[in-house]
Amino acid sequence: MEPKEIVAALRAEAAALGIARLGVARAAARDRDRLDAWLAAGRHGAMAYMAREPAVRADPGRLLPGARAVISVAVHHDPGEAAPPPPTVARIARYARSDDYHRLLHRLLRRLVDRLDGLAPGHRQRICVDTAPLLERAHAVAAGIGWIGKHTCLVHPHAGSYFLLGEIVTTAPLPANTPMADHCGTCRRCLDACPTGALVAPHELDARRCISYWTIEHRGDLPAEAKGSLHGWVFGCDLCQEVCPFNRFAPTGHPDLAPRPGLERPELAALAAATAQSFKGQFRGTPVVRAGKQQMGRNFLAAAPAAVKKYGGG
Repeated sequence: MEPKEIVAALRAEAAALGIARLGVARAAARDRDRLDAWLAAGRHGAMAYMAREPAVRADPGRLLPGARAVISVAVHHDPGEAAPPPPTVARIARYARSDDYHRLLHRLLRRLVDRLDGLAPGHRQRICVDTAPLLERAHAVAAGIGWIGKHTCLVHPHAGSYFLLGEIVTTAPLPANTPMADHCGTCRRCLDACPTGALVAPHELDARRCISYWTIEHRGDLPAEAKGSLHGWVFGCDLCQEVCPFNRFAPTGHPDLAPRPGLERPELAALAAATAQSFKGQFRGTPVVRAGKQQMGRNFLAAAPAAVKKYGGG
């Protein structure tokens, strides 16, 4: 089978699996200078894993010797409601309101690998979901999945940015797609919507000032500037994406990423009063468990100290 036919067969398989888009990029080093500059400025904060082996992170050929292509896929999660909830409601990033996406993406990518095994026997591969050391957005851009918006998220003109990425790095010689043009133009809604100034310039994020970083990555006490600045967010933040005009076109998410009952508009006071057992029961199997009960309790208090006077341990 010709390489183009292999990609066409993979796209058909992806569509049958509920994958929104599939593209292919040449396995080449990308964005190393940008990564080095970001790290040198300390904008990764306490995310030490981002500074480990930057050469590997930027070059899929170091991740898988002999790699010739990177297959990128996009899977939509639920776009949620447009209107902000009342201040008594805990705001959880849309991607984290469902079962953990890592399991779904690994399963879908494994199905694609099984298909590729039959089409390109003898190829070697590595499946990557965001815990792997790969600059996934850079390769997704090269694969024609979308462009990187000024908020640093990947954007598609007909589907917005509410989707998750996964990759297959392979030694199979697959043809690359054409990158998509940037359609942000003069729009700066995302920059203006960020209440903490984390988007210091178009396409430049200082994680140390980001609500998502504070609520997920930052351990220990929140910095002084974070207290009173969470705007109800307790895990992640979607503010810069909520104002993006392309998210008017965001489709319904993959059925396996439907929000869990009780996680779309959970009450801050109820969450803060949860015992250890009820916390685990409510969030088990979701991305939220990564933060842990103690850190989430800290977030509950900081997000709405007036509505939540005491965090109940147990």
